[in-house]
Amino acid sequence: MEEQSIFVEYFGGSPFIKVLDFLIEGQDFDYSMTEIAKGANVGWSAFTRVWNSLLEKEIVIQTRTIGNAKLFKLNKKNPSVISLIKFDWELTKLETNKLVDENSIQNTA
Repeated sequence: MEEQSIFVEYFGGSPFIKVLDFLIEGQDFDYSMTEIAKGANVGWSAFTRVWNSLLEKEIVIQTRTIGNAKLFKLNKKNPSVISLIKFDWELTKLETNKLVDENSIQNTA
């Protein structure tokens, strides 16, 4: 069983959430559509259903073309994307702090 990110753990494993999670984690890189679908562990038909929505909302943008492959990345100029990245970071900090607190309680007992 694959380990889930905090983001997926909180919001569920829908294809939309899994693709967003993959793009947030790899926000500094660009990927082909195939790489995104595989990296998010989402089947192609499910991926294509969410992909147009991500493009229309300008959550992802095309960065370049290599041969026939178009590469895309998270649009970090989009205010919604900026908020999502911050929110993902806050969730991660919250869960990390919970683990640290639990471990310190266990170690003092």
